[in-house]
Amino acid sequence: MPEILDQARTQVLESGVGLDQAGVLAVLKLPDEHLPAALQLAHEVRMRWCGPEVEVEGIVSLKTGGCPEDCHFCSQSGLFASPVRSVWLDIPSLVEAAKQTAATGATEFCIVAAVRGPDARLMKQMREGVAAIRAEVDIQVAASLGMLSQEQVDELVDMGVHRYNHNLETCRSYFPNVVTTHSWEERWETLRMVRESGMEVCCGGILGLGESVEQRAEFAAQLAELDPHEVPLNFLNPRPGTPLGDRPVVEGKDALRAIAAFRLAMPRTILRYAGGREITLGDLGTRDGLLGGINAVIVGNYLTTLGRPATDDLALLTELKMPVKALSATL
Repeated sequence: MPEILDQARTQVLESGVGLDQAGVLAVLKLPDEHLPAALQLAHEVRMRWCGPEVEVEGIVSLKTGGCPEDCHFCSQSGLFASPVRSVWLDIPSLVEAAKQTAATGATEFCIVAAVRGPDARLMKQMREGVAAIRAEVDIQVAASLGMLSQEQVDELVDMGVHRYNHNLETCRSYFPNVVTTHSWEERWETLRMVRESGMEVCCGGILGLGESVEQRAEFAAQLAELDPHEVPLNFLNPRPGTPLGDRPVVEGKDALRAIAAFRLAMPRTILRYAGGREITLGDLGTRDGLLGGINAVIVGNYLTTLGRPATDDLALLTELKMPVKALSATL
């Protein structure tokens, strides 16, 4: 057994203290023959500190495309020759999407907008949309609307939004290679205000943007410092017309190593499968990740890419005897 896994068994599994950056790097560099042991340990950590339940979430885009920012992985940027054009969703469609999400057994419904940050029009749409959903659907509403002011944070709390997603996307040292129209620090400031407001913090990123394995470890350590309630883990699904459209997909074993490493860095966090897992891991890898530290999934489609059918994920959870987290336990 590699020394880092012995250390993690004592420090993380028994004491609940996550690995530091050096420890995460050691896990990310484990040879293939030690990957099953790392995944098994990560699974034990997840069961010990989070339990067997899996949180299921659906997402919908309130405003798609036409974003002024230049996030190099994103086909919703208005600055690239990508196929996504600006579209707004109406309130009845938003409520219907929430109903369909709730029908899968999901407890979370996240409203997403492709913007730098919300303007008055978007905040009005959010207020009306959240009120309409809460009147008709028994589900918790989360939001992802870009960078916020303190006033907007307070307004979202007043609406009843219980969790806010704002991804750091990658580590601080690599971020300028991926986004130039705003800074990593600006994102961090929004996350600080969200945490202080009492809303749950959802913050993750995308692996496979061109970062080194050392920068992947740096990212895990920075997320652990933030201590978010939830970390969505995406793997780059290269989008045509974007600056990263020609990047190779993350190798399946590297993705699984990252899942184990991020779990060992953050033993108590909801670690959520998000975009790109289908092309990176396929069906078999999806199963391996759920047995390697993952304890939440986004079901159905993503913002601009297709996911697995929700029924496939729910059937897999049943087969693995992983109960879907019930809404009553979270309210």
